[in-house]
Amino acid sequence: MLKHTTAKDLPAHMRLTEDQTTELADMFRLMSDPSRLRIILACLETPVSVGDMANQLGLSASLVSHHLRLLRAGRLLQAERRGNRVFYLITDEHIRRVLSDMVDHVAESVPDLEA
Repeated sequence: MLKHTTAKDLPAHMRLTEDQTTELADMFRLMSDPSRLRIILACLETPVSVGDMANQLGLSASLVSHHLRLLRAGRLLQAERRGNRVFYLITDEHIRRVLSDMVDHVAESVPDLEA
């Protein structure tokens, strides 16, 4: 009996087209800016408005709005209108899991390797 092969059965480097690989690289590029990464992480658990995000992160609202435009275009964040305010959140569970795991990884205490 032949086993049906799905994309997930393939090695990671064989699952993406050239265009998808470029899209993934662009996502990492967007997250490489510390301010943008802080904005993304602010939206990790709960939707946040531009004003609240600016206050929490100590950034101007116009800078936050500029970064949010890029992050939305890169499909890392989504906007949700509630009345006259717009809230930003991570709706993709894959992105949420990856970022949460990376935060946990960086936050782990690193044993002293020289001991």
